[in-house]
Amino acid sequence: MQLQESGFMAHIQLAVITVALLMVVPERLTATEPAAPRKPHPDAVANTHPPGEVDKLELVPFVVADPGKLKGIVVDETEAQLIGTWQYSTHTPPYVGLGYLHDQKKGKGDKAVIYTPAIPKSGRYEVRLSHCYNIRRSTNTPITIHHAEGEKTIRINQQKIPEHQKLFRTLGVFRFKAGKSGWVKISNEGTDGKYVIADAVQFLFVGD
Repeated sequence: MQLQESGFMAHIQLAVITVALLMVVPERLTATEPAAPRKPHPDAVANTHPPGEVDKLELVPFVVADPGKLKGIVVDETEAQLIGTWQYSTHTPPYVGLGYLHDQKKGKGDKAVIYTPAIPKSGRYEVRLSHCYNIRRSTNTPITIHHAEGEKTIRINQQKIPEHQKLFRTLGVFRFKAGKSGWVKISNEGTDGKYVIADAVQFLFVGD
């Protein structure tokens, strides 16, 4: 009798385990489903370079294809507001996401890209800007940071190698309020006639 009861209990335990596994498996499948493919900014001119055509192959490993793998809050050009006509390119790595935008060396003073992050917590954030670099880039690109305590405009030399993984350059540490009141703007106003590059902006929380 005890043996029969033991066998019956074993069947019950196996059934419970099986049901539990069936409930978990769909969640695993859902969690590992591939993300929807990223789409280029609808207001930007398409890239004219075929896949694989790059000027420096040794910089391809520094490309970050998935912005979601970066730390902090990252706003790529696909989420930015474009003023004027900007064009996609992948010719000069590295870059974030699908590629980077350039101003076509035209319309100086009439073009800008505005990045607005969704800040989850008020505090101080290190702001970093990604851009590819070479001698064809602007040497005096104006970047305006609109933060909780005002605005600051700095000019950067996009011919110089960014200090973080040859991709991101630190613009400074600024205080931002929670929400979407802050932004960063890349402009081509007053630049030297060379290409102005717009790619991604990263916000890293550093403290209250």
